[in-house]
Amino acid sequence: MADIEYRGLDAESREMVVETVRQLRKRLLTKENILEWDKEEVFPEAQIREMLGPEIGLQLLFIPEQYGGMGGGARDCCKVVQEMARICLGVATGFFAIQLGSDPILVGATEEQKAKWLGRIAEGNSLVAYAVTEPGAGSNLASLKTKAVPVTDGNGKVTGYKITGNKQFISTGGYADIVTVLAETPEGHSFFIVEKGAPGFKQHKGEEKHGIRASNTSPLTFDDVYVPIENLIGGEPGKGLKQANVVFGYTRLMVASMGLGAGEAALEIAIPYAKERIQFGSPLSEKQGYTHKLIVPNVVRMAAADAYIDEVAHMLDSSEEDLQVEGAIGKLFATESADRCANDCIQALGGYGYIREFGVEKVKRDVKITCIYEGTSEIQQSIISTFRWKTSRKSKGEFYGRITSEMENLAKETPDAGCHFYGLAAQALNRSIDLAHETKQTRQQAVMFALADMMTYVEVGAALARKAVRLARANEAEADKFKAMARVFAGEVAQLINDNGLKIALAAGLTGGALQEHLKATAHQELLMARANWATDMDRIADIVFER
Repeated sequence: MADIEYRGLDAESREMVVETVRQLRKRLLTKENILEWDKEEVFPEAQIREMLGPEIGLQLLFIPEQYGGMGGGARDCCKVVQEMARICLGVATGFFAIQLGSDPILVGATEEQKAKWLGRIAEGNSLVAYAVTEPGAGSNLASLKTKAVPVTDGNGKVTGYKITGNKQFISTGGYADIVTVLAETPEGHSFFIVEKGAPGFKQHKGEEKHGIRASNTSPLTFDDVYVPIENLIGGEPGKGLKQANVVFGYTRLMVASMGLGAGEAALEIAIPYAKERIQFGSPLSEKQGYTHKLIVPNVVRMAAADAYIDEVAHMLDSSEEDLQVEGAIGKLFATESADRCANDCIQALGGYGYIREFGVEKVKRDVKITCIYEGTSEIQQSIISTFRWKTSRKSKGEFYGRITSEMENLAKETPDAGCHFYGLAAQALNRSIDLAHETKQTRQQAVMFALADMMTYVEVGAALARKAVRLARANEAEADKFKAMARVFAGEVAQLINDNGLKIALAAGLTGGALQEHLKATAHQELLMARANWATDMDRIADIVFER
């Protein structure tokens, strides 16, 4: 690991940027401003443009150094959007839209195009939007209907394109100065750059939304909008879908980080409240009905999400490899967990949780979108199960077999981090994949979704276990806390593996002796023991979280 060269900033520089975001709470992104923008559904254009200006320049983080930026990597961007989402997910969405809109240029543009457009974005004068989604086509990019018809000169040479079509749910679409648009050319889908004010290009009024009300979400209309050939990203038509797929692993990990930040924001309200709120003679922080049901499980899931996101970000920063499945796992787990966390934190505050002033209900309204945009949770489940099933079968079980072996080895080194149960879970997952394949249950979407959840929890759990072992190996102060969290999460993983594994076995028609043999092969009984000492571990985590 020490010999791997990582892209991005050093840890000190990254922390400086994160601290810059934290400082925004004092001036631009105060609690009063955030609540007012949410109430009135105001897109804070002036404040976001100031965040891009010369004094702050947050957009420089994701722009390579040769184009005027800081050259930040995935780890850097994940931490910054996570911190911004802890302040306001609506504002974070507005900032992330700039990065998302720039991605087709970053991955597909010519050097000349990068110098021009990324240089312009680096100057801080441009809001950017990513225009892909259409009214009749959400995550199915191949079914887009927006057309780009070539325009030729007298010699038949293509000099530009005329774009016609409609885009829907475009973040910052109503305010963007630059829009990267996916449209169909005769050679296939292609990305184009369209500028604000182009004849035939209309940016419509923002949608009224349930949450992220401080962001702008607008439909866009293109009516024979002419763009010169120089605005075809990459200079070659037909590369758009490939360019979009290249960044999915990265962009979905960014959304995972946004969900994580929102979940942490909810906990930052509920945990102090519990210390102060007295019920029946003692603080809520001393009552298991509060701590063990509503808070500690969510603290554990947020820690697991953070460990996994950080692990995948490291992978992205060390190679050019497509990590679309890992991005999907991160997004599915982090956003669904954060949504659950925010819901529990409303419950934790009782009636106050329902009051705007306390902020938790806003987090809940905001965080739901992270389960939807950049591909719904169901799209992520489809991606995860399809690709991991194929990988598992192609490798003859080696993919999850490696996790089993790794976890068993780590269990020998650190026996109290739940690693043994993560290994058993990965082994049981292999058996369930094989059974679903052999009985043709992979044709059933419900079965594939069950497998996706199993795959997600095993891989996220393994990441948390690795982090716990690393901390223990280094004698870090947080080692005991993370070992306890890894044990608690191992119990959650084991329960999911047992429950979904049984569902798949029954769907495959196993009964009687065949079912019993399968349960034995998947270590069903042994996995139940992952819950041993659960209450003690929860008490230990609660002591740390609530400083009891």
